Amino acid sequence: MRDDVGMRRTVLVVDDHAGFRASLRELLAIGPFEVVAEAADSEAALEAFDRTRPDVVLLDVALPGTDGFGVAEVLARHDPPPAVVLISTRDAADYGPRIGAAPVRGFVQKAALTVGALEVLVR
Repeated sequence: MRDDVGMRRTVLVVDDHAGFRASLRELLAIGPFEVVAEAADSEAALEAFDRTRPDVVLLDVALPGTDGFGVAEVLARHDPPPAVVLISTRDAADYGPRIGAAPVRGFVQKAALTVGALEVLVR
């Protein structure tokens, strides 16, 4: 992960809704993040990660194919692993202990996702 002052952290956005990905790309552009790739499903997410090796992966829990928890498990095996943040329209409580057991930096409900919230989780 890039920690140098002034360096932009690279991000892979994984969500099956193109409109949300576009909105997130615009939101992150105002902060210390650069979206380097997007993916709409688990297979494309893993391919995009291998191609771009981003610092951060914003990962929707509900994806076609393998869900976000499964993708996070695969990403955790990379050296170094990216900082994975799970996102969902649902509340964290809906996933019970799965979030705490997942190899992720945290969880943010989509409605609460801000540059500041992401910065806190990926420091």
